This record gives sequence, structure tokens and C-alpha cells, in this order.
Amino acid sequence: MKKILIVLGMTLFPLALFAQVPGKYQCSIDELTRRIEILHEPGVTVPCEVHYFKDTEMPGEVQVLWSASTEEGYCEAKAAELVQKLEDMGWTCWVPSSGADEAADDTGALTPAEDIEIPESDTPEIN
Repeated sequence: MKKILIVLGMTLFPLALFAQVPGKYQCSIDELTRRIEILHEPGVTVPCEVHYFKDTEMPGEVQVLWSASTEEGYCEAKAAELVQKLEDMGWTCWVPSSGADEAADDTGALTPAEDIEIPESDTPEIN
């Protein structure tokens, strides 16, 4: 019985983390702003993409850092890791509560990306 509870806990714990991860983050340090957004088609979790914006230095430009075609939770996990990395570097990150907190949304509708997944060892430069 104890083994079943441990396995069940190990299975459900990551799902609980993903359930708490929102689809948009905004981060700032000094006068710099970053935005991280998880995009996917309405009603589905894959395919998905993690978009990264440097709103103060490159307004309107987007970097697609990660994408997934089949692995549910991949984009949410990668976005959460990036937010944590930024916070570890001294950035202050939050979930925007209204359109007033966000930069203009210049992301169009997501079209499914090719079946590409970035290996875990690939970490994009986030300066």
C-alpha cells in the first residue's frame, strides 16, 4: 500500500505543478522587460510553443525557444524553468493580471510547428 501511495504521489505531483503554471509571464529588472508566453490551439495542450519577447530592446520580435508536438506539459515545464532561471538572475517575474500589465500582444494564431523537440541540454541565451 505504501508503494502505491509513493508511486501515485510521484505521478500526481508533476501534474499539480503544471496545473499551477499559467500561460503568460512578465519579468523585469531595472528598465528591461521580458515576456514569456505558452501558445497552443484552443482546447488542446499540444502542439505548443514557448515564445520569448524582449519588449524593451526588440519590440515586436519573438523568439520561439521550445515547441512540442506530442509531449503534454513540455511547454509549461520549459516556461516555468525559464522563469525560475530569470528569477535566480535577479529578475522579478509575475503573472499579468490584466491587459494593462502586458505589452501589446503581437502574437498571431499559432500554426502547428514541425515535429521538433529541443533536447533538454539546449538552453537558449536569455540575456
